[in-house]
Amino acid sequence: QVQLVESGGGLVQPGGSLRLSCVVSGADFAARRMGWYRQAPGEQRDLVASITISGDTYLKDSMKGRFAISRDNAKETMYLQMNSLKPEDTAVYYCNSFPVNWGWGQGTQVTVSS
Repeated sequence: QVQLVESGGGLVQPGGSLRLSCVVSGADFAARRMGWYRQAPGEQRDLVASITISGDTYLKDSMKGRFAISRDNAKETMYLQMNSLKPEDTAVYYCNSFPVNWGWGQGTQVTVSS
């Protein structure tokens, strides 16, 4: 059974940084395109960034220049480096394959507030 464990969230001031991690177990991680998703209160869960098995990346326009997605296939782990955080980045962040193929993990809460 696939297990997704997100971590690294927290409370940060505007302009701050966080690095999220997603550890995947029970899946063919290295053979999967992966994605980071986020869900703000009252909103739907949306794709933030994705990365192919070869490392090609996609970032939502509002994240370009601030966020970076990466992966370590040997560790079956994906990362999201988030810089210059804004209050509108406040959400629960999730990882999954892209397109979504597995159940969801618990997510990690990111709160950007002064």
